[in-house]
Amino acid sequence: MQKGISISQTWSDDDIVQLHISVTDQASSFSHAAYIGHGQLRELVKQLRIFRDHIHGGIQDIRFGEFGPEYASGAFHARLHFQSPGKLYVSTHQQSEFTQFSLGTVASEAKLYLVSEPVLLDNFIVELGGLANGASKQANLVCV
Repeated sequence: MQKGISISQTWSDDDIVQLHISVTDQASSFSHAAYIGHGQLRELVKQLRIFRDHIHGGIQDIRFGEFGPEYASGAFHARLHFQSPGKLYVSTHQQSEFTQFSLGTVASEAKLYLVSEPVLLDNFIVELGGLANGASKQANLVCV
Protein backbone atom coordinates (compact mmCIF):
# COMPACT_ATOMS: atom_id res chain seq x y z
CA MET A 1 0.00 0.00 0.00
CA GLN A 2 1.54 3.34 -1.12
CA LYS A 3 1.47 5.96 1.65
CA GLY A 4 0.07 9.31 0.58
CA ILE A 5 -2.88 11.27 -0.70
CA SER A 6 -4.48 10.47 -4.05
CA ILE A 7 -6.98 12.87 -5.62
CA SER A 8 -8.84 11.97 -8.80
CA GLN A 9 -11.62 13.64 -10.71
CA THR A 10 -14.63 11.36 -11.05
CA TRP A 11 -17.24 13.75 -12.47
CA SER A 12 -17.78 17.38 -13.39
CA ASP A 13 -20.23 19.80 -14.93
CA ASP A 14 -20.04 23.51 -15.71
CA ASP A 15 -20.04 24.48 -12.02
CA ILE A 16 -18.51 21.75 -9.87
CA VAL A 17 -16.06 18.87 -9.84
CA GLN A 18 -16.46 15.67 -7.86
CA LEU A 19 -13.17 14.43 -6.46
CA HIS A 20 -12.40 10.99 -5.10
CA ILE A 21 -9.83 11.34 -2.31
CA SER A 22 -7.88 8.47 -0.77
CA VAL A 23 -5.51 8.87 2.16
CA THR A 24 -3.27 5.98 3.15
CA ASP A 25 -0.75 5.71 5.97
CA GLN A 26 1.23 2.68 7.07
CA ALA A 27 -1.76 0.95 8.69
CA SER A 28 -4.99 2.57 7.45
CA SER A 29 -6.74 3.87 4.36
CA PHE A 30 -9.79 6.08 3.96
CA SER A 31 -11.51 7.01 0.68
CA HIS A 32 -14.43 9.29 -0.01
CA ALA A 33 -15.80 11.91 -2.40
CA ALA A 34 -16.04 15.69 -2.09
CA TYR A 35 -17.30 18.47 -4.38
CA ILE A 36 -15.42 21.65 -5.25
CA GLY A 37 -15.70 24.52 -7.70
CA HIS A 38 -13.49 24.55 -10.82
CA GLY A 39 -11.65 27.66 -9.68
CA GLN A 40 -10.82 26.17 -6.29
CA LEU A 41 -8.28 23.75 -7.78
CA ARG A 42 -6.56 26.52 -9.74
CA GLU A 43 -6.40 28.69 -6.61
CA LEU A 44 -4.99 25.80 -4.56
CA VAL A 45 -2.19 25.30 -7.09
CA LYS A 46 -1.28 29.01 -6.79
CA GLN A 47 -1.26 28.81 -2.99
CA LEU A 48 0.87 25.65 -2.95
CA ARG A 49 3.42 27.22 -5.31
CA ILE A 50 3.88 30.03 -2.78
CA PHE A 51 3.84 27.65 0.21
CA ARG A 52 6.59 25.37 -1.16
CA ASP A 53 9.10 28.19 -0.64
CA HIS A 54 8.23 28.48 3.08
CA ILE A 55 10.25 25.48 4.17
CA HIS A 56 11.02 26.99 7.58
CA GLY A 57 7.78 26.57 9.50
CA GLY A 58 5.28 27.30 6.73
CA ILE A 59 1.69 26.07 7.08
CA GLN A 60 -0.85 25.54 4.30
CA ASP A 61 -4.39 24.16 4.53
CA ILE A 62 -6.18 22.25 1.80
CA ARG A 63 -9.96 22.01 2.13
CA PHE A 64 -12.45 20.30 -0.18
CA GLY A 65 -16.13 20.19 0.70
CA GLU A 66 -17.46 21.06 4.13
CA PHE A 67 -17.92 19.05 7.29
CA GLY A 68 -21.42 18.41 8.60
CA PRO A 69 -24.74 16.88 7.54
CA GLU A 70 -25.89 20.13 5.89
CA TYR A 71 -23.46 19.74 3.00
CA ALA A 72 -23.41 17.47 -0.05
CA SER A 73 -21.05 14.52 -0.16
CA GLY A 74 -17.96 14.50 2.06
CA ALA A 75 -15.20 16.76 3.29
CA PHE A 76 -11.41 16.74 3.28
CA HIS A 77 -9.01 18.90 5.25
CA ALA A 78 -5.23 18.59 5.17
CA ARG A 79 -2.73 20.76 7.03
CA LEU A 80 0.73 20.83 5.47
CA HIS A 81 3.51 21.98 7.78
CA PHE A 82 7.25 22.32 7.24
CA GLN A 83 8.49 21.71 10.79
CA SER A 84 12.05 20.54 10.13
CA PRO A 85 14.26 20.90 7.05
CA GLY A 86 13.47 18.34 4.38
CA LYS A 87 10.25 17.13 6.05
CA LEU A 88 6.65 18.00 5.21
CA TYR A 89 4.19 16.93 7.90
CA VAL A 90 0.63 16.36 6.72
CA SER A 91 -2.31 15.87 9.05
CA THR A 92 -5.62 14.98 7.44
CA HIS A 93 -9.24 14.83 8.50
CA GLN A 94 -11.76 13.20 6.19
CA GLN A 95 -15.51 12.73 6.39
CA SER A 96 -17.73 10.66 4.11
CA GLU A 97 -21.23 11.56 3.01
CA PHE A 98 -23.89 11.36 5.72
CA THR A 99 -26.23 8.39 5.45
CA GLN A 100 -29.15 7.04 7.41
CA PHE A 101 -28.14 4.72 10.25
CA SER A 102 -30.52 3.40 12.89
CA LEU A 103 -32.38 6.45 14.25
CA GLY A 104 -30.20 9.16 12.72
CA THR A 105 -27.66 10.07 10.11
CA VAL A 106 -23.94 9.40 10.42
CA ALA A 107 -20.75 9.84 8.44
CA SER A 108 -17.55 7.86 8.67
CA GLU A 109 -14.49 9.92 9.62
CA ALA A 110 -10.75 9.42 9.79
CA LYS A 111 -7.70 11.37 10.87
CA LEU A 112 -4.41 10.24 9.39
CA TYR A 113 -0.88 11.61 9.75
CA LEU A 114 1.75 11.46 7.02
CA VAL A 115 5.28 12.66 6.31
CA SER A 116 6.44 13.73 2.87
CA GLU A 117 9.31 15.74 1.38
CA PRO A 118 9.59 19.06 -0.51
CA VAL A 119 10.42 17.42 -3.85
CA LEU A 120 7.38 15.15 -3.54
CA LEU A 121 5.28 18.26 -2.86
CA ASP A 122 6.67 19.78 -6.07
CA ASN A 123 5.51 16.69 -8.01
CA PHE A 124 2.07 16.94 -6.37
CA ILE A 125 1.74 20.61 -7.35
CA VAL A 126 2.52 19.78 -11.00
CA GLU A 127 -0.02 16.93 -10.98
CA LEU A 128 -2.65 19.13 -9.31
CA GLY A 129 -2.04 21.74 -12.00
CA GLY A 130 -2.79 19.10 -14.62
CA LEU A 131 -5.96 18.17 -12.77
CA ALA A 132 -7.00 21.84 -12.56
CA ASN A 133 -6.53 22.51 -16.28
CA GLY A 134 -8.02 19.21 -17.46
CA ALA A 135 -4.75 17.69 -18.72
CA SER A 136 -4.98 14.81 -16.23
CA LYS A 137 -7.50 13.16 -13.93
CA GLN A 138 -5.30 12.37 -10.91
CA ALA A 139 -2.77 13.92 -8.52
CA ASN A 140 -0.76 12.11 -5.83
CA LEU A 141 1.19 13.37 -2.84
CA VAL A 142 3.57 10.49 -2.18
CA CYS A 143 4.61 10.09 1.45
CA VAL A 144 7.58 8.32 3.02
